[in-house]
Amino acid sequence: MAENEKTRMRNKRRKIRKGRVFITFLLLFLTVVGVYAYTQYKAGVDLANGQKQKKENFIGDEKSAKNIDNILLLGVDSRGEEKSRTDSMILVSWNKDTNDIKMVSFMRDIYADIPNYQSYKLNTAYYLDGVQLLKDTLSNMFDIEINHYALIDFKNFESLVDVVAPNGVEVNVEKNMSKNIGVHLKKGTQQLNGKELLGYARFRKDAQGDFGRVDRQQKTLEALKKEVVSPTNYKNYPKLLGALQGYVQTDITSKEELAFMTSIIKGGDVNIEKLTIPVENSFTFASYPHAGSVIEINKEVNKKALDVFLDFQQ
Repeated sequence: MAENEKTRMRNKRRKIRKGRVFITFLLLFLTVVGVYAYTQYKAGVDLANGQKQKKENFIGDEKSAKNIDNILLLGVDSRGEEKSRTDSMILVSWNKDTNDIKMVSFMRDIYADIPNYQSYKLNTAYYLDGVQLLKDTLSNMFDIEINHYALIDFKNFESLVDVVAPNGVEVNVEKNMSKNIGVHLKKGTQQLNGKELLGYARFRKDAQGDFGRVDRQQKTLEALKKEVVSPTNYKNYPKLLGALQGYVQTDITSKEELAFMTSIIKGGDVNIEKLTIPVENSFTFASYPHAGSVIEINKEVNKKALDVFLDFQQ
């Protein structure tokens, strides 16, 4: 009986020692991970150090659906100038319940009713008075809800791509491309670095023109999404989060950015649906002395198309 008691005590002490060893290793692991995450985050912040972000006046719409965020994603090519036009305008609608994403690209040459200004091309709204005017223009024309915005200069986009995907982003380049994009791309599937991916997204010197470029912008974001959710790239998240603070101008907080990344990780592969405005058979081409070549659209047809597309219940 005494011998059995001694055996039980020895086993109990052995379990306690094993438990202590496990907790010690766990704490050590968490410490190492924490130090790595902090140093990488700091490296990202330092990478974007010195980037001057213009303060934008922006008032987003209150969310009508609790778990859906509509983010206006804007790309500009400032080239060091104080004022520039938006080369890309994409509304990203994220359903937090299902982790599904819908992307709506707006053609930059749409002849737009800009509040308190003469009608111009849609991409002129940002040039005239910043993000808020562009947001108001889109909201008035298409009756859409915009909760947040994120704006990035193309040079910063290159740097961010190289942070999130150091080995490049896999893209199927549909044809040889080089004119006016600063890089030479050959037809076929390949890994593109930040500069090459930007060149791919901006190419428009073919028969499709801006319509082809908008399609490539959507393909670029989808390819980036695949890289972001790849388990091999999780280690790059802290550095990416740090770089975002300097490279991206947005009203979204760091906490919300982190929540978005965490949701992407948990959700795994993310389903993305895409739409381009104007939709087929809803526009004509025109020209005005003050605006040049423009796309005149049937607003009612496009408003209806947007309403149907952005309804996650469909």
